Amino acid sequence: IAMGQGQMEIALDLLKKCSNQGTWLCLKNLHLVTSWLTTLEKELNALKPHKDFRLWLTSEVHTKFPTILLQSSIKVTYEAPPGIKRNLLRTFEIWTPEEFGKGSVARSQILFILAWFHAIVQERRKYIPQGWTKFYEFSQADLRASYEIIHRLCERAGRQSSGEIQWNYIHGLFDQAIYGGRVDNPTDTDVLRSYLVQYFNAAMIGGAKGLKSRLASNINLPNSTELHDYKKICDDLNDDDAPSLFGLPANIERSAQRMNSAQIINSLKILQRTDVEVEKFDKDKWSALLTPLLNLWKKLNQDGDLFKLKVQLPTEDGSLSPIQSFLQLERYNGIQLVQTIHENLASLSKVIRGISLITNEIQEYAKDLLQNETPQTWQNRWEGPTDSLQYLRTVVSKAKAMQQMITSMKDQDIFSQSINLSDLFRSDTFLNALRQQTARATKQPMDTLVLNASWSGEVKHGKNITIKITGLQLEGCLFDGGRLSESAPDSPSVNAFPACYIAWLPRDNSQQETREIISLPVYFSSDRDKIVTRLNVPCGSEKEKWLQCGAALFLKNV
Repeated sequence: IAMGQGQMEIALDLLKKCSNQGTWLCLKNLHLVTSWLTTLEKELNALKPHKDFRLWLTSEVHTKFPTILLQSSIKVTYEAPPGIKRNLLRTFEIWTPEEFGKGSVARSQILFILAWFHAIVQERRKYIPQGWTKFYEFSQADLRASYEIIHRLCERAGRQSSGEIQWNYIHGLFDQAIYGGRVDNPTDTDVLRSYLVQYFNAAMIGGAKGLKSRLASNINLPNSTELHDYKKICDDLNDDDAPSLFGLPANIERSAQRMNSAQIINSLKILQRTDVEVEKFDKDKWSALLTPLLNLWKKLNQDGDLFKLKVQLPTEDGSLSPIQSFLQLERYNGIQLVQTIHENLASLSKVIRGISLITNEIQEYAKDLLQNETPQTWQNRWEGPTDSLQYLRTVVSKAKAMQQMITSMKDQDIFSQSINLSDLFRSDTFLNALRQQTARATKQPMDTLVLNASWSGEVKHGKNITIKITGLQLEGCLFDGGRLSESAPDSPSVNAFPACYIAWLPRDNSQQETREIISLPVYFSSDRDKIVTRLNVPCGSEKEKWLQCGAALFLKNV
């Protein structure tokens, strides 16, 4: 039984009947009736089934699926084989020839375009975070809803003299309600919209000779309503997807392999953590596991005196500019964090050496460190890498850079030197401080200022403030300071981004409004989970191309 509205009583009657007779029953699509599953559980507990009775349940992933019902079942997860070809064939197993073929040729062609679009957005998930920044649950429910929309629009077009399809309805509903309703990242939303505009338009449909655009270079939509004619297209596709089908760069596999390697390493670390007894103090085990971390901390600080410095919270007396105040506060917070970490690790070292007793506080952060995780008390000070070793390296590197920056700032104007954004703990706050200082200097409201960038010299306009920034990396394409260009198959997955001058300019006087630019996101890390800002980069006329290739900037890792 395919579960849905009105099927609950029928399902319960069949459950009792099959249980008594020793036959099998399959209840499908339980994710549609999660509120009814508690009733099903009660009935199952009350049964005295025949020894040959079996109950099969199928469901898509759903957060409200009862845990107890899962625990009492033998669970089998079906992972669909990857690839656009297999994805299309699965869709054509759902659609009957009658459903697909009723109506005009244009309707059948649009349905094939829908199946192609559905395959593209699902299979693009193989390339997280460059394809999508996260895994989105695009499902068969989305496909069914989209089918109904196209069916109704084609019926309406057939009753009109012009016969035109209302493409803007498809764009709007798919973007705002169906597929786009699952997407919560603005950059991913832009990618989704670029696919909708690319595929769902009048130039995509018509006879094989009249097509103005194609789904791919080797695909011509047949002038037919027969499902088997469209299945032939699928049969001719390669089993392995070319990155170009998604608009992704030719070197995307390098990025994918790097991310897969990182995931495997992380999984191995998680397996290792399961063997660690963290609730009970074991001197020998703690010493073996934590000594490498303590030695790393000692090595990182052997040439510095950050943990000995006496620092005071900068005063807000109005004598410093917003940027100077930011840098002073950044230095203070960085040194305070280093000293907190040093105190915690010193206390932990004393416990391991047996010269001090363990406390609840030490137990708490030791528990995280034993599992190679960054203690939450440190993350509350500054949110950085979750890996504890990487966190220590990053904190010391940034704190040293800030100390050096403050020292050099005393000798020369801060605007005469370049700022490495990856040296800052809070790069986004620095950019906001620059915006605030620009607003004061130009007497412009902050919300009227937009960030401009230049690779050919300073951004000059009135009393604006220009700063040269470095420390960025580019993924998804190449950039030579003039415009974006495609990556070759052997290009590095990540490239150094040229230093540039940035300035906040009034929106009406922005020097980049008339240029062919794309607004690339700048992330804190290659994980693409937290954004710093967006930077306008020259790209030429094909803005959608650079959206689909997953081009993005992020701060250079330590």
